[in-house]
Amino acid sequence: MQPSSLRLLLSLCGAPPLLGASAAASSTLPHGHPRQGVSYPSRPNFTLWLVEEFDEALDLDTDPVWTWSDGGLGEGQVRFVKEAIQFRDGKMRLVASRGEPTPQSCSHAEVGVVAAKNLTSGEMRTRYNMFRYGFYEASMRAPSVQPGDTQSNGNYVSTMFAYRDAKFKHWREIDVEVTGDANNSMTMNVLHAEDTSLWSPSIQATQEYKTVGVNVREGFNTYAFEWLPSGITWYFNGEVVGQHGPDAALPVPELSTKIMMNLWIFGPDYAFGGPEGSNNRYPMHSEYDWFRFYKWDGDGAYPCAGMTTTCLTQDDVYLSSNNPCDGIAQEGTVAGSLPCEATCASQEQEGGAGSTAAADAYIVFP
Repeated sequence: MQPSSLRLLLSLCGAPPLLGASAAASSTLPHGHPRQGVSYPSRPNFTLWLVEEFDEALDLDTDPVWTWSDGGLGEGQVRFVKEAIQFRDGKMRLVASRGEPTPQSCSHAEVGVVAAKNLTSGEMRTRYNMFRYGFYEASMRAPSVQPGDTQSNGNYVSTMFAYRDAKFKHWREIDVEVTGDANNSMTMNVLHAEDTSLWSPSIQATQEYKTVGVNVREGFNTYAFEWLPSGITWYFNGEVVGQHGPDAALPVPELSTKIMMNLWIFGPDYAFGGPEGSNNRYPMHSEYDWFRFYKWDGDGAYPCAGMTTTCLTQDDVYLSSNNPCDGIAQEGTVAGSLPCEATCASQEQEGGAGSTAAADAYIVFP
């Protein structure tokens, strides 16, 4: 697709503009929504690039950096919806709720149809595969599975991770996962695969860490990972708790990714995330006080200068739409088939039939 066509398509949808050399985002660092007058920590050989303080609500349909996922993991019980991402009291909350089951429907994030789910929750993610080597950190509080009870265990997976979307060509992923099996659990994953959408043990390397004397449901803790060409290092409250080096069986991921934060519940067998899922009471929520990304100064390619999209390759934008309202075309096929199409409900409601046409207009295939 030509850039001029994509810009027209975006304007029809009311989506954020495609930022190119002639329409660049602000070059002032850091990007995002930093707190004015704050002197943020520095890191040698890294540049603070993106900060989110969550002091004000983000409009996830128009924000130039962040958006929402309409996905839902096949092994999970939740469907991700925009309404489950909430901003209050200077925090970002991801809320898992039980209500009317969500119907089976097309998902742009999953590039396929997601089965009916009995729970909803949220996943906030960056719009583009634009982030690679750097230092990623978030101040996060894990959910309590019952109100006011930080001791009872249940089932959840509360995350901060880097993920290349879509996974069908190149599955690249680096995870921080906090799980409901104990109040001190942290799991660290690396995934690396080619030409598959099916998980298997051979594409994942996992490490686990148990905090000492810290109940991660009681307060905010800082989870971080440093991703470099030479390896990955995970941190909990500034302490090294895991490493994945160049001699590991799985290669160190080398492709650009999106940044994601989500909360989900495993399937009824509770095979991961905690076996005591019957203890879960809804709604439950995770909380994020802030997020920061420090770009590694040795990466000359990503992110794009000024947070434009000028550095993105055709491979970077392959099937990378996040939801039907983001104005990002689903460019590409899966096993020779075109992806499903979804309609942006908010645009349909705002503009009636005319808006429906505009919402459908951005579903363009090569």
